[in-house]
Amino acid sequence: MYHRFEENKYPTTNVRLKEFNLQLEIINQNKIEFISIDELRKILIENKSYDSKKVLITVDDAYRSFYENGWKILKEKKIPFILFFNTREVNANNPNYMTWDQVREIHNSKIGTIGGHSFSHEYLVNKSESEIKEDLEKSHKDFLRELSFRPKYFSYPFGEYSSTFKKIVKEFNYELAFGQHSGVIDKSKDLFELPRYPVNESYGKAERFLTLLNTKPFPFKSFKPENKFITKFENPPKIEIEFFKEITNLEKINCFANDGGEWSKKKISFIEKNWIKVNLDKKFTTRTGRINCSLLDKDNQWRWLGFQFIVDGN
Repeated sequence: MYHRFEENKYPTTNVRLKEFNLQLEIINQNKIEFISIDELRKILIENKSYDSKKVLITVDDAYRSFYENGWKILKEKKIPFILFFNTREVNANNPNYMTWDQVREIHNSKIGTIGGHSFSHEYLVNKSESEIKEDLEKSHKDFLRELSFRPKYFSYPFGEYSSTFKKIVKEFNYELAFGQHSGVIDKSKDLFELPRYPVNESYGKAERFLTLLNTKPFPFKSFKPENKFITKFENPPKIEIEFFKEITNLEKINCFANDGGEWSKKKISFIEKNWIKVNLDKKFTTRTGRINCSLLDKDNQWRWLGFQFIVDGN
């Protein structure tokens, strides 16, 4: 997941072009195929078989720096990607964002796919059902007016979603939706809670990027709580993960969380052989609570699984 390109005063959402080019080269050197989101859809929805790891490039927000810098590189190399953006800033001709003509250029190129990211990019998870629906409907009207289609793929603003928000996204006929929690997509993942690895200046160095490419999916059968939008009375959440029986070595799993305001290793207890509890001993003190679990597999590669909670401040 990328946002800004060579906007070096925003290091937490920016990637430098030198590093971006190196990242693309690392993917090529490791003989990993770039795929489009339509190809990902075929794998996840149409059950198309595949025999090797693949990479999908996603870009959020349609910053002008992507058009001026990142798009040129992807176009030259003919690397497929998806651009998720909210329409309000594009409508307003905000100079920091792309224009509708630039969006059309990417759509018509057949290299990039255009996805939805709401109208306003506000904290929609805090809104009522009617307010969320109104916001998405505004976005769809803009898409129909400017591009003559409604997008099939969605990215939650700030990666924030609730069970209600997911339900609405499905009702609007989106087929896949992405968060901002880290991990590798596989066929066990919820189609409306797909993970992505964020890449920026801090998390885009070659060594760390190669580590991301080498991680394996961590399939799981169920996760509780299902709703990732929790009240202050549900904080900290009671977390249970049931893994498939094919996942062995679970006694070696490590889970870390940022409860209490800083990252620390969490105690794991077993409900059954493949069913664990991740014991949080403190409340999440910030709006976003994160949990990451990893497991060194028998082939000496890491499995990775991330989750993001949103704490309702009311």
